[in-house]
Amino acid sequence: MSAFLFALVAVMVTSLGSRDQLLIANISGRLGRSIPLLVISCCVAVITALLMTLSGQYIAALLPSAAKTMLVAFALMIAAVELAWPNKRSFIKEPTRSLTAIGVVLFVRQVGDGSRFLIFAFAAGSGTPWFAAVGGALGGIGAVLIGWMMADELAQTLPLRSIRLVLSVVLAIGAIVTGLSARGLIG
Repeated sequence: MSAFLFALVAVMVTSLGSRDQLLIANISGRLGRSIPLLVISCCVAVITALLMTLSGQYIAALLPSAAKTMLVAFALMIAAVELAWPNKRSFIKEPTRSLTAIGVVLFVRQVGDGSRFLIFAFAAGSGTPWFAAVGGALGGIGAVLIGWMMADELAQTLPLRSIRLVLSVVLAIGAIVTGLSARGLIG
C-alpha cells in the first residue's frame, strides 16, 4: 500500500510544470476544456504508468536485492535531472484537433519525464509493483486534470520552475541516500 501512496503523491507533485501538463494546459486553453481531450490525456497517463511498471518489474526480476536498490537510486537521479532541466514552453498558437496526434505527442513526452521514472523506481523497488502502477496512473491523471482545468492559468499562477528545482534537489538527495545504502555505506 505504501508503493501506491508514494507513487500517487510523487507523480502528482513532480508533474507540476511538466511538459505533458503544460501541453494539455495549452491545448485546453486554445481549444477549450473538451471531454475527449481529458479522456485521451487520462488514457495516456494510464498507459505510460503501466509501461513503466512493467519495465521496472521486468528489470527488477533480473537483479539481486542490492542491485534493485541501486536501480532505484539511478531512477531517482534521472528523475532529479529531468526536473532540473529547463523546460522550454513552446505554446501552440493553432493546436491540432486530432486526438490521435495529441495522444502520440503526450505519450512521447510522458515516457521520458521524471514522474514516470519514479513509477519505474517504485515498481522496481517495492514488492508490490501493481500498487505503484495504480498510484502512478492516478497521480498522472491528477496532473493532466490540473493542466486541463487550469488551462492558460497554470503557467501564470504557480512558480513552476522554482517548484521543479526544489523537487529536483529533494530527489537528488533521495537518490544519493538510496545509492549509499545500497552500497552498505549508510544504515
